[in-house]
Amino acid sequence: MRLEVSIRKKLRSFELAAEFTVEDEVFALLGASGCGKSMTLKCIAGIERPDSGYIRLGDRVLFDSDRRINLPPQQRRVGYLFQNYALFPNMTIAQNIAFVASGSKAEKQRKVAENVKRFSLEGLENAYPAALSGGQQQRAAFARILAAEAELLMLDEPFSALDSYLKWKLERELMQVLGQYHGAALLVSHDRGEVYRLSDRIAVMQHGQIDAVNTKHELFENPRTLAGTLLTGCKNVSPARRTGANELLAEEWGLTLRTAQPVPEKLCYVGFRAHYFELMEGPGENVFAMEVVQVIEDTFSYLVMVRLADTDFAPLRWELDKPDWLAVSRQRFYLRLPPEKLILMDS
Repeated sequence: MRLEVSIRKKLRSFELAAEFTVEDEVFALLGASGCGKSMTLKCIAGIERPDSGYIRLGDRVLFDSDRRINLPPQQRRVGYLFQNYALFPNMTIAQNIAFVASGSKAEKQRKVAENVKRFSLEGLENAYPAALSGGQQQRAAFARILAAEAELLMLDEPFSALDSYLKWKLERELMQVLGQYHGAALLVSHDRGEVYRLSDRIAVMQHGQIDAVNTKHELFENPRTLAGTLLTGCKNVSPARRTGANELLAEEWGLTLRTAQPVPEKLCYVGFRAHYFELMEGPGENVFAMEVVQVIEDTFSYLVMVRLADTDFAPLRWELDKPDWLAVSRQRFYLRLPPEKLILMDS
């Protein structure tokens, strides 16, 4: 099932301009809160009306401003998991699921039973949403979406209200569901790990604009933009300027760095992920004498803030396993920034 989206909508602080195509895949919108991700889903679902543009699902036109087409939500055949689940409070879980299922009474009962079992809701069929925990409500919402046999699945921050254990359990369940679902699915999240594990392609969204669309591997290996770099979790970012075909100056760190790839003429920033540092015995290419500014103990690692020795430049974050840091445990050492691991950004 192919989804085509090209819409614009004026919001309070910016204009939403979303343009992308989704095939039979999991396509993620990754962005900070308030950037327009959820509004995009609401426009596709028919809950909000774009100011202009079109939305097509397969051979059906869901919205077209020029042709004055705007199908109501119930005709779009889109399964939408809201952040607050949106279960009908006056219906039991079984009734919520049966409400969206098509077919005869027997077929509806079969679909209810299948999805109750799939999402481990046995014994809760006759309970009302208010009597369920947040995780149980979310599983019921998933069950209702799949019983509707929607042509498009849309998941808006699907795990935001769950504790870490239940989140991991439901995420694995969702992986199986999406693997069996032969259609397009949209995932909205600000959690980079969640997006990486669940999606095939990722669109980075910033202030209502699609910043970049890449496969998940391309995005995390070479984000190319500041927004993409920050959203993929890079903690070390510095303004930078080009000083040669394969050389740059990271201005906040005071480091002149060789690069594996050509430096863009309009280079703006350089990034380096905290776990890519290499401990060295002495000077060399992209090797610098560093001093420790601060050591922060995390759950399973140490976050060591280091800077160019004997300077006041901004520190960088080095993350390493606890045994590895305890083996170093000194105030000065040489660190290498591998040229192939530098992230170059021109916007």
